[in-house]
Amino acid sequence: QVQLVEFGGGLVQVGGSLRLSCAARGSIFSINAMGWYRQTPGKQRELVARIANGGSTNYADSVKGRFIISREYDKNTVYLQMNSLKPEDTAVYYCRLLTLGYVYWGQGTQVTVSS
Repeated sequence: QVQLVEFGGGLVQVGGSLRLSCAARGSIFSINAMGWYRQTPGKQRELVARIANGGSTNYADSVKGRFIISREYDKNTVYLQMNSLKPEDTAVYYCRLLTLGYVYWGQGTQVTVSS
């Protein structure tokens, strides 16, 4: 079983910063990619940032230049540093892990940006 445990959500003012972390625990033999998605009520879950095993990254256009994804391979942990936060960044953020063809999701953590 694989479990993703997320930390770091909360309430922040416009222009502020938050750091999300996600630790993968359990029987993990190989991780292909880890990433962060977000979802707001009535909308589909969308990619925020993704980091593949070789270190290549992808970002949503809306967060480029403001968010940074990183990973600690020996701890199976992925981070999302969010800077210059905007009200439109308000959402539930989910960690995602891809391993050997299987996808796992975290429980989600709320990020609220107040104006």
